[in-house]
Amino acid sequence: MTSTETPPPAQSPVRPAGERPAGEHPAGDRRRWFALAIVMTAAFMDLVDVTIVNIAIPTIQRDEGATAGQIQWITAGYALAFAAGLITGGRLGDIHGRKRVFLLGVGGFTLASALCGFAANPEMLVASRILQGGMAALMVPQVLSIVHATFPAHERGKVFGLFGAVVGLGAVSGPLLGALLTEWNLFGLEWRPIFLINLPVGIAALVLGSRFITESRAPKALKLDLVGVALVTLGLLMLLYPLTRGRELGWPLWGYLSMAGAFVVFGALVAYEKRKSARDGSPLIELSLFRVKSFAAGIAVQTVFGIGLGIFFLVWTLYLQIGLGWSELRAGLTGVPFSLAVSTAAGLSVQKLVPRFGRKVLQAGALTMGAGVLLYLFVSDRYGLGIAPWQMTLPLVVMGVGMGLIVAPLTDAVLSGVPREHAGSASGLINTVQQMGTALGLGLVSVVFFGRIAERLAPAEVGPEFVAAFQYALGWVAAVMGVIFLLMFALPKRPAQHLEAAALTGDDDQAEAAGADGAAGADGAVGDGAGSGQRSTAEGSQPSKPELVG
Repeated sequence: MTSTETPPPAQSPVRPAGERPAGEHPAGDRRRWFALAIVMTAAFMDLVDVTIVNIAIPTIQRDEGATAGQIQWITAGYALAFAAGLITGGRLGDIHGRKRVFLLGVGGFTLASALCGFAANPEMLVASRILQGGMAALMVPQVLSIVHATFPAHERGKVFGLFGAVVGLGAVSGPLLGALLTEWNLFGLEWRPIFLINLPVGIAALVLGSRFITESRAPKALKLDLVGVALVTLGLLMLLYPLTRGRELGWPLWGYLSMAGAFVVFGALVAYEKRKSARDGSPLIELSLFRVKSFAAGIAVQTVFGIGLGIFFLVWTLYLQIGLGWSELRAGLTGVPFSLAVSTAAGLSVQKLVPRFGRKVLQAGALTMGAGVLLYLFVSDRYGLGIAPWQMTLPLVVMGVGMGLIVAPLTDAVLSGVPREHAGSASGLINTVQQMGTALGLGLVSVVFFGRIAERLAPAEVGPEFVAAFQYALGWVAAVMGVIFLLMFALPKRPAQHLEAAALTGDDDQAEAAGADGAAGADGAVGDGAGSGQRSTAEGSQPSKPELVG
């Protein structure tokens, strides 16, 4: 686009039939609302799928005889594939068309769900979950891009509000839906309907999406950095695989060598990204962002926060269903106060608290969540195997309030010092490191949880061993929250109001683009182990106060 052109911007000199530039949609065009419903449904499907899997994991382990390592990889494999593919998925949409890549992701996600539902053994289930995570990485980054390209600037605030409400519902409904589907044992399929339910939804999204979604591309799409993707994936596998399998294999020497070698690979990644940035300006990771103090600190916070959540949510599920012997439905209902507390606190933090108190809100969230973890440890130790759901309510609510105070405003705090032209790259990197942290936390479960459980247990020993291991893991999570509190001192005292600044310059379209980038920064905010709680809560709260997103 030249400097003399006026909005709406041209996507390319020649566009395929039916493709429009961003924002070029008549106000009375009803197709855009159908398109919104379709992308919302796809996002909801991804978010619900995460929490459904968590609640069904003990049943899968019991029915399929899965090992502890395989159970970890059912969740960690998804998170790893999702993390490795997020930036690539977003850029593929920019280059080849967001509608095209979105439909490819939906189709792949639906196929992977079918493979998960019909998995013949734990190995096939793990492989299918990795495929599912990769397809989600194609699908999810396109959602907000399609919204931004489909709706004019004056409608996007309302649209983001609707979007947040829908995905916020996924955080609460996922565990309950997973519990019901597992307990109902539809057609004698046990846990398999938690995946098969995606088939009719995915097929409908494909058919309707091909008809109602309008194609769009970025005017100047960057090239794919395939070498960067390969190095990131290799480094993560070298780090996570030994962590996940080490206990089962007796911690062999090659495992330690692999973990050490992972840091060599990450060093090579940094060197390569520097050269690529100088050569063609399209690296996978924009290293110059790390010179911004708030961004570097925020990335550290996101990574460590992901580790804590990755540990907690998987361990919590195993504690409730295997340690205490609760049913899926009872465990699912127990988590409802937590989800509601997260959603409520997230809304308050963005709308009321952060504008007034700034960084202190996030630090209060870290301390509050840490206090909730310690309170949970106390009640778990006091009541032991006889603990009741209502006795967990207070610690879960305290934890949820703390988490809500963190997840909603964190993206804006991280992006506050980032130049606007790099907001998209920074948001993608935030998503990626959050997912990487979650995958790392899931890998550490073998150390901080399964490492405390004896190899062979008599039936009477299972409950006490799992309760003790859960309490040990809670100590780690509390320590993580303490580290996060300290890291937050490097964040800006008051996040910059990017959208307000853009509005002052009269650049409404850039303001809306910044809002989309900020919302996208929240979009991938939690990995599999954390469920959709953080992801959906961040999305659900940020749009209601658009001036607070990156």
